[in-house]
Amino acid sequence: MKVLLLKDAKEDDCGQDPYIRELGLYGLEATLIPVLSFEFLSLPSFSEKLSHPEDYGGLIFTSPRAVEAAELCLEQNNKTEVWERSLKEKWNAKSVYVVGNATASLVSKIGLDTEGETCGNAEKLAEYICSRESSALPLLFPCGNLKREILPKALKDKGIAMESITVYQTIAHPGMQGNLNSYYSQQGVPASITFFSPSGLTYSLKHIQELSGDNIDQIKLLDGGELLKKFVQGRNKGSHRNLRAKVKCNCPPPGPEGLAVRTEDVPSGPSGHSSLMRHVLRQCYLCLVQLYKVFEKQLKQQKDFSSRRILIFTKY
Repeated sequence: MKVLLLKDAKEDDCGQDPYIRELGLYGLEATLIPVLSFEFLSLPSFSEKLSHPEDYGGLIFTSPRAVEAAELCLEQNNKTEVWERSLKEKWNAKSVYVVGNATASLVSKIGLDTEGETCGNAEKLAEYICSRESSALPLLFPCGNLKREILPKALKDKGIAMESITVYQTIAHPGMQGNLNSYYSQQGVPASITFFSPSGLTYSLKHIQELSGDNIDQIKLLDGGELLKKFVQGRNKGSHRNLRAKVKCNCPPPGPEGLAVRTEDVPSGPSGHSSLMRHVLRQCYLCLVQLYKVFEKQLKQQKDFSSRRILIFTKY
């Protein structure tokens, strides 16, 4: 069964997008099409602020793009050396708050210690910050042009100073329509489509409706979280009330496995596995992945032939 995911491909440690792998374990043939692109803004100003950690009480990162903006500042202004020598240590003496493990992983790569990543969303992160923050200095918050006001408002209400700077803007991916046209002409109408952000839904839904025609009502449309649920509800109450596509939002937690569970109740063909068999296959795969990581680590320490044979067997 064919399913469409409107997102960028992101490889994990195994060299494969986790959504493609997880859905494949459930007998689903997934295709990724990016619908969003980003333009970075105000990098010289952001770079200057990063050079003066003494002016701030800490940092807040709520998206991977904001971290990428920080990386660009370090690369474009030849600040990598001074960052490693002194700036990184000065920022690490302060709090660096993040939302989500993906953002935390990127922040860690530039050498900063993170906290708050398990909060999951801006609302919970605001509560976490308010319960801990005592500095009189403002928190530096690099963000996008579509940022929500929940976090700034919550901190302001608690008397916690924050300085926001817009470092990127979200736009439609230039290849979105062409890629969707190609997918529909070659693969046909998918059984399900998953949106991963309100802006992704905004930019792509009209074109998807045009391509799907009368079949739009047969497509299962899924979302990636509570934020998109509120967005869809708002559109259905307003000028977009006549939307024929209904996005299923009251679902289990987002992520590759959660999405696979949500998608599998779409009627499948005779080749589909039973839920039990899918679970068994997934557990077997995860065991192999862990074995591969163990043997890969051992192989770096010792290069004897037997270990190498085991590694090759585990990988393939």
